[in-house]
Amino acid sequence: MFRMATLADKLAVEAEAPVESRWTARTLYEQLCETAGRFPDRQAVAFQLRSGPRDKAVTLSWAELRAEVVQLANLLRSLGLGPGEVVASVLPNGLEAPVTLLAGATAGIVNPINPLLSPEHIAGILRETGAKVVVTLAPFPQSDVAQKVAEAVALAPGVETVLQADLARYLPAPLAWAMPVLRPKAEVHHRARVLDLRSEMQRHPADELRFTEDTSDRVCAYFHTGGTTGLPKIAQHHARGILYNGWCGKAYMFTEADVMMCPLPMFHVLAAYPVFMSCLTSGAQIVFPTPQGFRGAGVLKNFWKLIERYRASFVITVPTAVSALMQRPVDADVSTLRLAISGSAAMPVELFHRFEEATGVMILEGYGLTEATCLIAVNPPYGERKIGSVGLPFAYTDVRILHCDAGGGIVKECGTDEVGEICARNPGVNAAVYTDAEKNRGIIAEGGYLRTGDLGRLDTDGYLWITGRAKDLIIRGGHNIDPAVIEEAMMSHPEVAFAGAIGQPDMHSGEVPAVYVELVEGSRASEEELLAHARARIPERAAVPKHVEVLEALPKTAVGKVFKPDLRCRAIARVLNAALAEAGTEARIAEVVEDRRRGLVARVEPGRSGSADEAVATVLGGFTVPWEWRDGRQP
Repeated sequence: MFRMATLADKLAVEAEAPVESRWTARTLYEQLCETAGRFPDRQAVAFQLRSGPRDKAVTLSWAELRAEVVQLANLLRSLGLGPGEVVASVLPNGLEAPVTLLAGATAGIVNPINPLLSPEHIAGILRETGAKVVVTLAPFPQSDVAQKVAEAVALAPGVETVLQADLARYLPAPLAWAMPVLRPKAEVHHRARVLDLRSEMQRHPADELRFTEDTSDRVCAYFHTGGTTGLPKIAQHHARGILYNGWCGKAYMFTEADVMMCPLPMFHVLAAYPVFMSCLTSGAQIVFPTPQGFRGAGVLKNFWKLIERYRASFVITVPTAVSALMQRPVDADVSTLRLAISGSAAMPVELFHRFEEATGVMILEGYGLTEATCLIAVNPPYGERKIGSVGLPFAYTDVRILHCDAGGGIVKECGTDEVGEICARNPGVNAAVYTDAEKNRGIIAEGGYLRTGDLGRLDTDGYLWITGRAKDLIIRGGHNIDPAVIEEAMMSHPEVAFAGAIGQPDMHSGEVPAVYVELVEGSRASEEELLAHARARIPERAAVPKHVEVLEALPKTAVGKVFKPDLRCRAIARVLNAALAEAGTEARIAEVVEDRRRGLVARVEPGRSGSADEAVATVLGGFTVPWEWRDGRQP
């Protein structure tokens, strides 16, 4: 482990040896074999279906994990999956998720998919990747995953085989015995064969691969983007970049003695790479509490007791989860905790203070993204932590702040503390970022730097500060407003759990700021009170929100980011409906949908008596939001 505390320490590590010498494994499977060889009997993965601190838990040692990965990889090849072909993993957390990740990346290309997506979205990803095999859940009470996947496979005729994992094995005996009666029936209307995952695995040897693995630095994983700005894209990841994430975790923080509590989903790169691959490289244990993680029933209530049960040393979290945890007492012994690591979105300063006062544990913020095979920067565990920054770039990661043209040409390199686009180069950045070549145009700047689309600056100590997302900027009459300014002001109110600021349509300025707020449980702060609070704390008059609205819960992605497209859709419908009503027309916004070419599009319902096209066009023509009639007619 390196005790990197400053930028000079990072540069010294880079000068000492090339990155290629930092690990010996060429593939994820070779790394698994190395770790299982060193720590065969140490616990690798633990999972419990229910969240209680005494509920049944199922574990795999490193030797057992290797055996299951070998079995599944052999099974996949027997099903006809060849090198370069795709196995999709539509799974919540459980032992099957890491097994499928490693086996899929060994036998072919693994493609984890968010099971919370609609069947149509899942099918779209299956078609785009050409998935041949899907690993998912068997029908199970209070779970719609099996049914959604069945509907998706019907829309993706390239899928030949569906392997179903049965969660019943995680239940205690009396309840498990009742599963034949309790299990719902799934309607299957596709031609793919459906097989039981575990029984099929047991037909295959667990001692060694029955095929020769391709050990070149190939694409071995596809991850769909889980961001907050639009429809998913498919990023492709090479073994080198994935192993680099694992090396970073081992080099900076983790040993075989550590236990990582990870309530984040394995279909997202944060849990799959910085967390699980760090375990794979170091020998640390990973713990998954319930299939849904933080969303699971009782997880937030029992969270601190679960920390005590597993004697966890690290917590992997996101700001929305921290906000929810801070509404509950720390009611267990958490003295084994060394650090909490937060990613996926910027954490408001107020949340840092609340968490650390309640737990005595320091939070380190980091930064990464799917397109870079995740890791880019982190606040150094042994150095100065600058709250609000995402820390120093990892060793062998180079970050530049640039202004680029559409083709990726560098127009200007920004100076110290000057804001521009964050661009990064490291072993996880590949020339072909996405599977769709059209989406790769201009995304790599000169010199092989990934254009992240995030805005930020580097300070005099080399720390990276994210100031916004290029697509999240609120542009009011040509004036750029950082939504973080509004969100930080709102978060300073003691009754605010979380806030999401966006630009809402405006006839005069193009867009003006609006903010949506989720309150701490049991709070009753009014929208008028919140607006007054924000107005007193936002230094720039143009950034004061024109609209404040309290929601029961802000829409969020599976990893806890505020999902701003939903907020934008809500704002577009509200503003345009108000304008139509004021003009005296019966037309209303039926829905707001996303179009890949046009962005968010408002679809208009004429109303019972019909509405004159000209009147509606006059009203909506005053906004920059594209619109169309609900029947598809263009204005």
